[in-house]
Amino acid sequence: MIHVLTTGGTIDKIYFDANSDFEIGDSLLPELLAEANIHDGYSLRELLRKDSLEMTDEDREMIAAAVSQTSANRVLITHGTDTMAETAQALKSIAGKTIVLFGAMQPARMRRSDAVFNLGFAWAAVSLLPEGVYIAMNGEVFEAGAVRKNLKAKRFERA
Repeated sequence: MIHVLTTGGTIDKIYFDANSDFEIGDSLLPELLAEANIHDGYSLRELLRKDSLEMTDEDREMIAAAVSQTSANRVLITHGTDTMAETAQALKSIAGKTIVLFGAMQPARMRRSDAVFNLGFAWAAVSLLPEGVYIAMNGEVFEAGAVRKNLKAKRFERA
């Protein structure tokens, strides 16, 4: 069983105008899972609806508590990309679980989003990787504490 937590981020953003006004909407993850033909073997919990730039230490503690409290050994977390590496680092002390964070560089509601690919890749990663905390983005897996987002290149890379 894979426990899925949603926390918001770009993957769930809704843009309202050309000035980039946005809000974090309902998670599209149930729809994305169905589109990927994943219908069982998971439980889903919406934890937060935040842009990751607004994440606080208290939010990270809430995420860690939710991960620690689940009986599942495999946990998949949607997260905004800007502070995903910080949250992954904050989860490193949790033992006995495989934890994978993923998100999207473009909202799932947009036609050219990387959300569906990242979900499938992260699903495979959480299913196959050994215990630990990882970020799975755009076809690469990074260990927590050894990754950073390269804003200029719009991708994750080893730190």
